[in-house]
Amino acid sequence: MRTALTIAGSDSSGGAGIQADIKTMTMNGVFAMSAITALTAQNTTGVTGVLDTPPEFLAAQIDAVFSDIRPDAVKIGMVSSAELAEVIADRLTYWKAENVVVDPVAVATSGSALSSTEAYEAVKRLLFPLAAVITPNIPEAELISELKIASADDMEAAAMAIVDRYGCATLCKGGHMINDASDFLCCPDGTSQWFEGRRIDNPNTHGTGCTLSSAIAAGLAKGMELAEAVEAAKEYISGALAAMLDLGKGSGPLDHGYLLRR
Repeated sequence: MRTALTIAGSDSSGGAGIQADIKTMTMNGVFAMSAITALTAQNTTGVTGVLDTPPEFLAAQIDAVFSDIRPDAVKIGMVSSAELAEVIADRLTYWKAENVVVDPVAVATSGSALSSTEAYEAVKRLLFPLAAVITPNIPEAELISELKIASADDMEAAAMAIVDRYGCATLCKGGHMINDASDFLCCPDGTSQWFEGRRIDNPNTHGTGCTLSSAIAAGLAKGMELAEAVEAAKEYISGALAAMLDLGKGSGPLDHGYLLRR
């Protein structure tokens, strides 16, 4: 049994964050563990509260996992303060963590901010260099690359700029905003690849970023090459969207367990 650790915030409504990560990793065949960066009071309509984990306690969670059941991959999601980013970088460096996937989440699907500017700068400076791959969506890629993205060519340029600046592979996600659901992967060795996605007309997309990055981490934990892990993750998330789960008054969650009902 391969293992994966998610370091992220808790979503009380179960559609994103730690809860989505654990569901995704489990459904993709790895044993999931967690270190919680923050509690959120959250549902499909928005985030009403965030309570950060004390940095020393986040360190204790990470150490407890690595010292007993070493993860084969690590996914990093919501990091709401610079101090937490520093702790994560310190402990992952100490434990020589492998197959690190960073989902540079800044804003929830509902539009609520999840990370301060100071925290985001710390994530870029400290965590990107540790990552095997980062998975920004269009707004996040614009923020990181400082480039405007309005086309597929712009996605390529932004991904290449991020790779040049931070040295980590970058999967720039198109979503429904640009180029339907096709994503562009650019790697430090100069290779790049488009992953074509199928457009699924489903307004319920709460937690899609968490789900994709966790599925990639699960693939890497199982020994897949990065491109193979991305391909498998996109197939999983397409199925979870196509299941058309409809919960909540806002943008609802995916059906992470759709394979169980086939």
